[in-house]
Amino acid sequence: MITISLCMIVKNEESRLRRCLDSVADLVDEIVIVDTGSTDKTRDIALEYTKMVYDYEWVDDFSAARNYAFSKATGDYIYSADADEVLDEENRKRFLLLKETLLPEVEIVQMRYGGQLRFHTVYNFDREYRPKLFKRLREFVWLGPVHETVRLEPVVYDSDIVITHLPDSSHAKRDLEVFRRHCSLGWRLPKRLHNMYARELLLAGDAEDFAGAEAFFAASAADGGRDGEEIAQACCVVAHGARLAGDTVKFFKYASKVIAEEANSEICCEMGHFYEDAKDLEEAAVWYYNAVYETAPILNRLAGGKEPLEGLLRCYEAMGCPEQAEVYRNELIRLIAEGEPEPTGGTGVR
Repeated sequence: MITISLCMIVKNEESRLRRCLDSVADLVDEIVIVDTGSTDKTRDIALEYTKMVYDYEWVDDFSAARNYAFSKATGDYIYSADADEVLDEENRKRFLLLKETLLPEVEIVQMRYGGQLRFHTVYNFDREYRPKLFKRLREFVWLGPVHETVRLEPVVYDSDIVITHLPDSSHAKRDLEVFRRHCSLGWRLPKRLHNMYARELLLAGDAEDFAGAEAFFAASAADGGRDGEEIAQACCVVAHGARLAGDTVKFFKYASKVIAEEANSEICCEMGHFYEDAKDLEEAAVWYYNAVYETAPILNRLAGGKEPLEGLLRCYEAMGCPEQAEVYRNELIRLIAEGEPEPTGGTGVR
């Protein structure tokens, strides 16, 4: 049977840490907890479960802190957890079964992360696969009888374990501020993080967050090194911020860039909101319709369904068209009743 090191980074988690550790401590062989500057009883609670508690000076970099925690692990595999995660009894049994039966060639185990939409931040699905268990030391293997090459892709296993995410509040402000600070220092976001910054803004950002991100995304929209998908994301962010700020010229400049290439649900929703705010309800309805039925979302799943359907309902009610309003009311009810679709194929290794 494999051995597992639990690795965590924590800060001021006294209200959650014991709940998390009680659900997993007896399933692992080693617990490594890295404290990044707690001022409450977090460190004392951690010491109740393990002697491997380390202080780490926070450098505004979650990866650096997690790498430090991983460097202290000695188990065959590392389970990475946050203090607001819990394994219920059914998934504790699944975790133990996984530990007893995991094949040694598996290098990454993905688990379903549940409760992502509890405080809407960067995720479009309430359950989504995330890599959570990692082989500590990787073995390199040659493949092919001729023109041989080393296997570079990890062996990933999608387990049936569901981790319950129980945050007390949204982390959006914290995450968006980290993005803003690093980008202001000239950090060029890789494609994955460019997508996540844009998505978190559209899902959870306020006018202040958009103002802080405008310079970065305006530059990104003009960056010849970005692909069309990234440019469209950047334009959606700047257009939304401009609409919130009442800057009509800037709003149409960036909305038009998207529409000229390939419209998406987000920019159609922005156009709908713009014309609805201007009391041009017929034009607003056209754009909301396009958001639902003629385009697809690239960042916010709700922009292709719930948000524009609500807009259509408002517009037709305000225009005194009860029959048409009823059509979209029923569409909205049907959408809510069907619930949230599962993402196809999992999220892969991120």
